[in-house]
Amino acid sequence: MTHYTEGLSQLGAQTAQPTDPETAVLERVPNPHADTLYLARFTAPEFTSLCPVTGQPDFAHLVIDYAPGDWLVESKSLKLYLTSFRNHGAFHEDCTVAVGKRLAALLEPKWLRIGGYWYPRGGIPIDVFWQTGSPPEGLWLPDQGVPTYRGRG
Repeated sequence: MTHYTEGLSQLGAQTAQPTDPETAVLERVPNPHADTLYLARFTAPEFTSLCPVTGQPDFAHLVIDYAPGDWLVESKSLKLYLTSFRNHGAFHEDCTVAVGKRLAALLEPKWLRIGGYWYPRGGIPIDVFWQTGSPPEGLWLPDQGVPTYRGRG
C-alpha cells in the first residue's frame, strides 16, 4: 500500500502561511488512476492579490481544470500556494498565467487550463484564460460555470 504522505512537508502538519508565490511549496502525490482519462477541477472563488501599481487588493474567481497524468496536486499545498498571492503585487494576467504554468511544470498533466475571472478594477473586469494545448480527445470538459461579469443590472 502506498502512503501518500511520504515526502510531503505540509499535509498533516501545522504550516506557516507562505509570504510569496516564489517561496511557496507546491507538492504532488502519485495518481492512482494514471491510466484513466479524467478531469480534476479546483475552484478558488476568493483568490486575492495586490495591484502592483496602487497596492490595492484585487479579487478573482479561479477555476483550474486538469487531466492528470502520473501526478495529482496535493490540495493543502495548492491552497497555501494560492493564498501566498495575497500580499503579492502582480497584474491579473501575470497571476493567472503564473499559477497555470507552475502547476503544469509540477504535474506534467495530460492537459491543464485555468480561467481567471477578475472582479472590476477601474470599472473593467479582466478575464484571463490559459491552457497547455488542445484537450485530449474524449475528455469530458464541462463549462467552467463562471458567468461574464454583468454588474448590478
